[in-house]
Amino acid sequence: MSSADLPACTSSLRLAGEARATLRLALPLIVGQLSQMLMGVADTLMIGWVGVTPLAASSFANTLIYLPMMFGIGMSMAVSIRVSQARGAKDPEAARAALRHGLQITIGLGLLTLLLATAMLPFLGIFRQPPEVIAAVPRYFLLVAASMVPAMASMAVKNHADAMNRPWPMFWITLGGVLLNVLLNAVFIFGHLGMPALGLEGAGLATLVARTATFIGMIVWCLRSPELRDWVSYRWFRRPEMKALRDLLRVGFPASMQLLAEVSAFVFATLMIGTLGGAALASHQVAISCAATVFMVPLGLSMALTVRIGEAWGAKEPERMRPILASGWALGLVFTVFSATAFLVFHRPIAGWFIEEPEALSVAAGLLVVAAAFQFSDAMQILSAGALRGLDDVKAPAWIAFGAYWVVSIPLGWVLSFPCGLGAKGVWYGITAGLTLVAIALGRRVWRKTAPSAATPLTANQEG
Repeated sequence: MSSADLPACTSSLRLAGEARATLRLALPLIVGQLSQMLMGVADTLMIGWVGVTPLAASSFANTLIYLPMMFGIGMSMAVSIRVSQARGAKDPEAARAALRHGLQITIGLGLLTLLLATAMLPFLGIFRQPPEVIAAVPRYFLLVAASMVPAMASMAVKNHADAMNRPWPMFWITLGGVLLNVLLNAVFIFGHLGMPALGLEGAGLATLVARTATFIGMIVWCLRSPELRDWVSYRWFRRPEMKALRDLLRVGFPASMQLLAEVSAFVFATLMIGTLGGAALASHQVAISCAATVFMVPLGLSMALTVRIGEAWGAKEPERMRPILASGWALGLVFTVFSATAFLVFHRPIAGWFIEEPEALSVAAGLLVVAAAFQFSDAMQILSAGALRGLDDVKAPAWIAFGAYWVVSIPLGWVLSFPCGLGAKGVWYGITAGLTLVAIALGRRVWRKTAPSAATPLTANQEG
């Protein structure tokens, strides 16, 4: 990737300008994603104060919920892709259709998640988790599953606003939901303000109420925003148009599969770690919460790349795409230098914020060191994936992710963890290998597709 590959007009000055534009859009997206993660971090902190078993139970329950949640996130990304392209093409009708159908799809997925969670209750023992963890899970699991209905619907509405370059209102609404969740955690978990102390179940109830309030707030803002009057559905829940619905599913399903390939690998990794005992599972929950929180920064940058490249694609301006991509990569690289350094230097104090039990704290601190190792790969793969989504290139990245995580990561993690005796660290080393392979493959693919001679609306949509 030499400087000769760059168009002559792509000077360092232009890259700096593109980086500023990407960062302006990404900043509220990053803060919004961090706010969402703070809800999970707050739950981890406050449940951890109750004990190791409730923390392990919350890790197990949330692990099972991650799969349908990531599927919903992938489907909602289709809204961002289509709305950004519609905005570039100055087509409000297409943006309205994307939001309406995205909302219908995500609400349906949320209801399906709740039904599946209810059906799974009698079979939780097949995951071979510690008996005390299984016994603590059911009510919390159902409450978190129910919260997926407003959570997934909120994703569709938020992605529409983000693609319209109106991310700040959604950030403030999301932050309000996080603060409400923390307040309700204090009330329901520990029994303040005259309420009984519900422990783990109280955390689930707080999450359900906070996510519902967040969704209602987003809908109210969309209905009252003068800037979005022509871009928001007039009738939100009318009968779907099958052609537009299929188009959204065509884009969203492969994006969901790509996310599921990675997240299902983490889920399986969590289940493998759970067989090592409650302390190992609690440590994994602490480390994954920290890594996932840091990941929100490259994820926000990735969402900005999807919007900016999708807008350029819709406006038929392919010469803008590679500078936008390069600027996003540069921002991601700078951030990962700081995040990896923080995990390397402060891994034990960070783990100590969440958990006090000596064995669990030691394992969690060690996992944070491994997390430092995969910071760069994790950032680069999500940035490249976001840029490819803006180009409608979603099928091939899904297969690449599946191969890397399920052919390499999981088998390698199992070998390192059990036959080689590395325990939870071995599973995380396997995940690191998969992330690195995906980062290389997607990086090469998106660099080729954003060349001015290749990134036209005709060829960018091809999956070859």
